[in-house]
Parts: sequence; structure tokens; C-alpha cells
Amino acid sequence: MFDELTGRIAGRFARVEPRRRAEKLLLGLISELPRKNCWTIAEYVGDSSPDGLQHLLARAAWDADAVRDDLRDYVCEHLGETDAVLIVDETGDVKKGSKTAGTQRQYTGTAGRIENAQVAVYLTYATAVGHAFIDRALYLPESWTSDPERCHATGIGEHARFATKPELANTMIARALDAGVAASWVTGDEVYGADPRLRAELEDRGVGYVLAIGCDRRVATAAGTFRPDELAARLPKHAWQRLPAGAGAKGHRYYDWALIDVDPEATPAGHRWLLIRRHRRTKELAFYRCFAAATTALPVLVRVAGTRWRIEESFQTSKGLTGLDQHQVRRWTSWQRWTVLAMLAHAFLTIAAATERARAPAPTGSIALTCNEIHHLIATLAITPITDTAHHLRFSQWRRRHQHRAQQAHYQHQTTQEP
Repeated sequence: MFDELTGRIAGRFARVEPRRRAEKLLLGLISELPRKNCWTIAEYVGDSSPDGLQHLLARAAWDADAVRDDLRDYVCEHLGETDAVLIVDETGDVKKGSKTAGTQRQYTGTAGRIENAQVAVYLTYATAVGHAFIDRALYLPESWTSDPERCHATGIGEHARFATKPELANTMIARALDAGVAASWVTGDEVYGADPRLRAELEDRGVGYVLAIGCDRRVATAAGTFRPDELAARLPKHAWQRLPAGAGAKGHRYYDWALIDVDPEATPAGHRWLLIRRHRRTKELAFYRCFAAATTALPVLVRVAGTRWRIEESFQTSKGLTGLDQHQVRRWTSWQRWTVLAMLAHAFLTIAAATERARAPAPTGSIALTCNEIHHLIATLAITPITDTAHHLRFSQWRRRHQHRAQQAHYQHQTTQEP
């Protein structure tokens, strides 16, 4: 399966050397290295220094967008179903300094507060078989797009313009649908549910959505315009139905749900609802704007709403298993290349686990094979790391020499700045 994957992307590289380095980088990304970057992976796969892998990310001739398209086709080919859901969400990587592309002080859910961070929007393809990333876009704040010199210093093109996170999501969704991805639904959190242009684009395409919105948003009904929490307070007891939003680690996630028709005069034709979720014990409420071209049963909308958490699982496993957030790159091109290869490694693990589950169902008394378990098995049984003592000693010497040169450069720079 790994040879199939690398063969699929082989034609994207102009020379054999970067193709082989990409294969090495993929092996390093699916290894059990506790920290994944060019230095650690180079030592793991037997390179004398990380120069080759750094060249692959920064200067080698290959098209990361073409590999992204290969990734999308690979995921849809193995996981594809007609009732697939596209999930959008963003994640942040906390950074130091201000020279990494897209970095500024901004809110990131990774830290749960405002931090100096780099934020990117991701698109996940989810079905009952499995789920994996198929696209990503780095969010560039206006402090970057309004500063051409700063953009040029990190390799961001001169035509870069500011785009909100919903605009980035809309572009990725449109790219996937235009490429023929079979998906019936789109879901996302309040950032995307609050954007009318994203909703309108999906409605024009006839694609259903279940997008979260805040309680302060107003929705139009046949009786007038209200806040969602005001509508929830008016619902009679019999309007609520208890349904599971999907299976969690500790069992099915049951909530109380209610559905209200909204936007009675909206165009194009279709069905629009406000979906309300209520926690069984705390009574906490959550709200979703929904659309479907045809009449849709409440359990279907609930299933789509519950699917949104799959992207959180993708973030967790891709960061923990394939080093999605462990890159140590500053430039635009290097970020694009690292992330697409990390996403490809994550998709490989997901598809390998799904293939094995279909081939040999779990025996009685065992859970189905997980992405984490297949990662451990591949890393310990299929990948042979370099164990030559002399190689590790040589790499240690190279690492110390490089660190010495960097230290001396910092001291020299300091002497030129201090009075």
C-alpha cells in the first residue's frame, strides 16, 4: 500500500532525487519518532545531514498543489461514499517571533486563547469508512497581506490578498466539488455558519449543509425574526426528540434535538431549518443553520451535525502521529509542502486501517483496528530504522557543529546590535 501511494505521486517530481527524499520524509512521518522535523527524520532514515530534506521542502522542483490533488483522489477512491460529509475547521500552531508566514497574535483553539500563532483552515472528507484531510489553506492576516515586503521575505506571492477563513473554506469546498468529489453535505462551526456567502454558494450548488451558529444570530421564521435561544425557549416539550449524534469513546452521544423551519421566502428553492441541540443534563444549547434541496429527516441532520467532530479527531491523530504541527519552517512554499506530505501520511494510516478492518473484521472481544494501532504496527513491523552506531555518532557530530555555527552567529549579531 505504501508503494502504491508513493507511485501515485511519483510523476509530480522532476527528478528522481526529490522523489526518493519525499519517500524518506513520508517514512519518517509515519514512524514513531517522538518529534518529527528534518533533523530527526534525516537521522532516522540514514541521511548524513538534513540538507536533502530541507532542499526538498524549500527549493526542489515539484508541485505541492498537484500532490494535494493526488491526495484528494486517493482519499475519495478508498473512503468514498455518496453520503460523504465535507468538514471545515481551523487549527493553530503556536510560534515564536514574527517571521514565520502568517504568524501574528490571534486566537487559536489549540491554546484556547490569543497567542502568537499560525492558523490554517483544513477540509476533511468523512464517511462511515473513515475520514482524512483533502485540502488546507494558510490564513494570512491583513497585517501580512498589506505588507508586500514582509510577504516577499517568506515567499508569499505578490498577488496575495486577504481572505477570511470562510472564504478560504469556500475556495477549498468549491475546488473539491469541481474536481468531482461526491459529497452530499458540508458542516462546520460558528465561524463558517455565520458567513452568508458560504451558505449561498452551497445552496446554489444544491449541496446540503449543517453549520453551527451562535445564539446571538437572528433567523427569520413565518412568525417573525428571532434569536435562536428565544425560539428554543418557546418550543413545547413534545417538539424535542432524543437522538444520538454519533458514537463517542464512552458510548453514543445522546442529546435532545428540535427542528424549526426558517427563511420561508429564501431563494433558491429548498428546505431550510434551525436545528437546536440540548444537553440532556446541563440543558446547554447549540444551534445550526441547515439546508437541503429535498425534504430531509431529523436523524440525517443530526448525523451530519455529529460528524463535525471527526475533524477534531483528524487534527489530533495527524498532529500526534504524522507531525502535522511539528514543522520547523518559516517560508510559504515549505509550509505548503510539509503539510501536504503530513496529510498524505495521515491519509495512508487511515486508509490502511480501513482496508484491514474491511478485510478482517475485529475478533470477538477486540475493538476494530484504529489509526493509532495501525501506526504502531507499521512503525514497528514494516519500517526498519537505521541502527548503525557510526551513523548516529556522525550525525551527532554534524548536529553539534551546526549548533556551534548558529550559536556563534547569534553572538556576532548581538555584538553588532549592542552599544
